[in-house]
Amino acid sequence: MQLIGMLDSPYVRRVAVSLQHLGVPFEHRSISVFRTFEQFQRINPVVKAPTLVCDDGTVLMDSTLIIDYAEAIAAPGSSLMPAAAPARLRALHRIGLALAACEKGVQIVYERNVRPPEKQHEPWIERVRGQLGAALAALEVEQQRDPLRAEAATIDQAGITVAVVWHFLHAVLPDVVSAAPYPALVAFSAAAERLPTFRAAPHSDLTVDPAASGTGSRPHVAAADTTS
Repeated sequence: MQLIGMLDSPYVRRVAVSLQHLGVPFEHRSISVFRTFEQFQRINPVVKAPTLVCDDGTVLMDSTLIIDYAEAIAAPGSSLMPAAAPARLRALHRIGLALAACEKGVQIVYERNVRPPEKQHEPWIERVRGQLGAALAALEVEQQRDPLRAEAATIDQAGITVAVVWHFLHAVLPDVVSAAPYPALVAFSAAAERLPTFRAAPHSDLTVDPAASGTGSRPHVAAADTTS
């Protein structure tokens, strides 16, 4: 399978880290939805990152849908989602908060980088900033109350998503997402970033390096978007 998209997209990176933890073999191609639009379009006419080209040629889009498929083909016992309903509910709650924060952060990035300054609508930006802050505040409360663990053997989809999203938001919107109000998220994300699967898929325009993850099972293709 081929994962298409750049790792400076939190959605692409979320998939890359998840595939590694699930032990699903893949090839990563770092192709930009902006700078190499036509090349991406030849792979997926919709030009949406992440894109997963499956072994039979089927094209999947949306990080959550791609991860759902990866869960279905992963080895038994390797799921990143808790099986018991109460634990699964808690995980889905955090994933929803993290993806909401990510969506609002991406909206701010696009507003700043794509829309001309004279057409930016400040009341809309402030509304989105408020939504972003609310999601992060809720995640901080959850992390302090019931900490996620950044351990290679036990990190789950909630942990992967929260860590990837926090790193992205703080990296691209440091004036909006400062570290001070979120000490628990900062500490958790820093610990997760030290895991081999995260180091193998750094927030960048690089490709996933299987040697860095310690698995050695995924081919590496040599090669900035935020997301699509």
